[in-house]
Amino acid sequence: MTPQAQLPPLRRGSSFTFRTPGPQWDFSLKRKRREKEDDAVSLCSFDFKEPSTKRVRPLGRVTSLANLISPVKNGAVRRFGQTLQASFRGDGRSPNVLQQKACSKAAAPTPPKRRNSTLWSETLDVHQKGTFSTKEIKRQEAIFELSRGEQDLIEDLQLARKAYHDPMLKLSIMSEEELTAIFGDLDAYIPLHEDLLAQLAKATGPDGTVGEIGQIVVNWLPRLNAYRAYCSNQLAAKALLDQKKQDPRVQDFLQRCLESPFSRKLDLWSFLDIPRSRLVKYPLLLREVLRHTPPEHPDTASLEQAVSIIQGVLSDINMKKGESECQYYIDKLEYLDDRQRDPRIEQCKSLLCHGELRNKSGTKLHVFLFTEVLVLTRPVTRNERPCFQVYRQPIPVQDLVVDDLQDGDVRMGGSFRGAFSTADRAKNIFRVRFQDTAQGQSHTLQVNDVFHKQQWLNCLRTAMSVYQSEAPTDASSKRRSSTASTIIHMEETDENQPQSAASAPSSPRSEQPPSPTPSK
Repeated sequence: MTPQAQLPPLRRGSSFTFRTPGPQWDFSLKRKRREKEDDAVSLCSFDFKEPSTKRVRPLGRVTSLANLISPVKNGAVRRFGQTLQASFRGDGRSPNVLQQKACSKAAAPTPPKRRNSTLWSETLDVHQKGTFSTKEIKRQEAIFELSRGEQDLIEDLQLARKAYHDPMLKLSIMSEEELTAIFGDLDAYIPLHEDLLAQLAKATGPDGTVGEIGQIVVNWLPRLNAYRAYCSNQLAAKALLDQKKQDPRVQDFLQRCLESPFSRKLDLWSFLDIPRSRLVKYPLLLREVLRHTPPEHPDTASLEQAVSIIQGVLSDINMKKGESECQYYIDKLEYLDDRQRDPRIEQCKSLLCHGELRNKSGTKLHVFLFTEVLVLTRPVTRNERPCFQVYRQPIPVQDLVVDDLQDGDVRMGGSFRGAFSTADRAKNIFRVRFQDTAQGQSHTLQVNDVFHKQQWLNCLRTAMSVYQSEAPTDASSKRRSSTASTIIHMEETDENQPQSAASAPSSPRSEQPPSPTPSK
């Protein structure tokens, strides 16, 4: 028998052909070599005969779970399929990481909604633009901006009600009393602006131009006095809103609204402050219309009258807002001693200036300059509500002396090491004290920069000029010219006197510059 006839029969597999091993074959070495030469051989390449009672789907028919997903145009599903394919490649990367990357791309935030910024001239065709002069086009642009601003304001007021007020009330995130204190009567102002918008639309001609608006705004502007109560309550509303933001439910709701497209990346307070910011724009808008109105136009006299009316309305609203702000801070004062109570504080109707400062020992103080008295306080918290603990004795403005100190005249910090060091020389400092040193101690105060220091000095000197401009005393001028060392020694003996224990001061708001009389 020939050697070829003694070879075992051939049998074909799914991937390659091999001979059935017989007793004379040593297959172990060849198998090891094959594993070294090609480690990528898959079990799918072998045909194993399973028992007939077991149902098994052939592995060769499904190479990837991604093949089970039909091809669609949806990007999220396509990325999901790609993730599954990558997870079966064995490239060393974790499938969970790939899935997180794909999900993060699919959950990209929706772009915010934008306002329509179309100009009036862009609504005209080429032939219409040629019929108007450049000055008339600018006049119509200013009128169109006034009209479009009213429409935007109406939409924002409606949005504040539907997207914030009503959901928080329905979900019991805030009580009805708290929402009323924060939102006020926003719904009552919507018809006010709708009326002006309707009158402007009625005065618009077929060609899109508005002939006369002077008399319309003259009759409408006095109705803006309805905002006096709303603007006067803004300080208390802002404080209550900041307090409620400590609630996780409120914070989560407001954050979800902020990330939604309708918010235009504006928080709730931005929507609540829109009416006030709209009020201060009316003089600018009316002046812009007047600037592009010819002197012989019938609107010239009416527009000048309208500018005067809106200035009076804003002045009245500003005065009421200042009185409300002054009373708000007076109610927040907390006295450690009845001797600190000054009847002039309760009689004040205006707050000239206030802000966070530091004294010589580095303590954070919130200083209030009322029309008749200067009050230094420490910010504290009582029952989760911020208040201001009166620090030392308030100084009446008529007895007040202000010393402008040069940089480096005083060492700040109050430490023993600072007494022998030159590194702690203070900058941007000034001193306030009584004219009669027997009435109380002096206070060395430090501000952030030169600008804030000059602003404080101007406010203090303006308040003092009401009482001291007629008869300045020689003694006060001598005190101003006294040496810095004498004043420093006097302050050290006064400010180190023992006093009642106070609560730890709250976080300062030193980034807010102290503002003189409340701005519009």
